[in-house]
Amino acid sequence: MKFLSFFTQELAIDLGTANTLIIENDEVVIDEPSIVAINRVTKELIAVGNKAMRMHEKTHEDIKTIRPLKDGVIADFQAAESLIKGLIEMTGTKRRFFTHLKMVICIPSGITEVEKRAVFDSADHVDSKETYLIYEPMAAALGIGLDVEEPEGNMVIDIGGGTTEIAVIALSGIVTDQSIRTAGDEFTNDIIDFMKRKHNILIGERTAEQIKINVGSALRELDNPPDPFAVNGRDLLTGIPKQVVTSYTEVAEAIDKSIAKIEEAVLKALEDTPPELASDIYKKGLYLTGGGALLRGLDSRIAEKTKLSVHVAPEPLKAVVRGTGMALKNTHKYTFLIDRKSI
Repeated sequence: MKFLSFFTQELAIDLGTANTLIIENDEVVIDEPSIVAINRVTKELIAVGNKAMRMHEKTHEDIKTIRPLKDGVIADFQAAESLIKGLIEMTGTKRRFFTHLKMVICIPSGITEVEKRAVFDSADHVDSKETYLIYEPMAAALGIGLDVEEPEGNMVIDIGGGTTEIAVIALSGIVTDQSIRTAGDEFTNDIIDFMKRKHNILIGERTAEQIKINVGSALRELDNPPDPFAVNGRDLLTGIPKQVVTSYTEVAEAIDKSIAKIEEAVLKALEDTPPELASDIYKKGLYLTGGGALLRGLDSRIAEKTKLSVHVAPEPLKAVVRGTGMALKNTHKYTFLIDRKSI
């Protein structure tokens, strides 16, 4: 067995709508945008991850950039396969002919059986011999150090690029959950639309993402507000490039309705929680993970809405992949992992 284990490559993959992270040997070896660039004519793969992102919205007619995942699930099967294969190659581990590839991939809790099969099929096409799936809230809970096997309730809110996953976890299972397709990408689209309406300027996804990072806020009043941010785009009236300045209060106005949808989903999950678990949650509070957890003032806004304490996880962007890595080391132990036989 020792001889065989030498040829085993084990990977934990957080296959996200916006970013994909891979852990190998307890270390994050890949943290790249979930995007590929292909040649439209030859269908040849040109770039993956950061290289493809630099081309996004800047291509000519011969090159197309594709984000294979939409709302947390695979929307373009071939592009997803190319993404996974390209990122695995970027890990730097040389695949031997007899390599036994074992993977744990995290998925949204609201995924359908068909969408699960699409993930398994993508893994099969990159020659994975052993594939398991784990729900994102469960992975996030593991990643921030919660004991998911205890008979105690924990509520995790994971705000990613395509979905927001809200789950109450106890005894190695998800007791109640809400999975909504309102998350980082929706915030980005809200900002693009707002800049059109407010400033008559057209901006791209990458610029909107920069606005979100630099002056993004869930509240219109902050104790430590960020400096105003200069935005470059195209004037919708003249067609000439121009620059405007935006602030966190404008971004808070732009994404207010999307934040309200997340608040509603949190309240619905709390409403569906059994009373004994609700008692645990009252004592422990809520845990925020994912890229959305970095949005200024979001923890305060959810705390105000629910009247509960809200904890932002350390390194929230890596919570899910770290939990997936823990599941990878304990595939024999964790009953909540999904294999192909389960669907």
